[in-house]
Amino acid sequence: MGAAAFTDMDRSWMERAVALAEVAEQEGEVPVGALVVKDGIVLGEGWNRTISLSDPAAHAEIMALREAGASTNNYRLPGCTLYVTLEPCCMCAGAMIHARLQRVVFGAADPKTGAAGGVFKLLSDPRHNQVPEVQGGCLAEQCSEQLKRFFRRRREEQA
Repeated sequence: MGAAAFTDMDRSWMERAVALAEVAEQEGEVPVGALVVKDGIVLGEGWNRTISLSDPAAHAEIMALREAGASTNNYRLPGCTLYVTLEPCCMCAGAMIHARLQRVVFGAADPKTGAAGGVFKLLSDPRHNQVPEVQGGCLAEQCSEQLKRFFRRRREEQA
């Protein structure tokens, strides 16, 4: 979807996700940030922490979903929107489906492992009990550039 499909609030929440991705980068993690919002209130937020926690499931989306579940005392998050700077992978998409999110908004597409239409269409598969609305491309250029800079720096450091 084009940028016109996103509201000012969508862009504002995605800016916050970008700031969370910066925290991940400062910690030496791949810069991905996510937050769960309901009725204008942040219920949970997270950033990639797989390396620091030695946890392959500690993706930004999972961290945000965990915090939102804890703050609502419920593993279901109906009426919530998850904002994330990178298209979710299959693991995160599965968690989003189980959480019964109403909406998922992502920034940069992931042509290697994206599960919101980039490679897989897990989030939009009609066989699920509930299918969230999915919108990709919110601040896509900014989100993509953040990741490209990170990997460019990493390659230079390893050279």
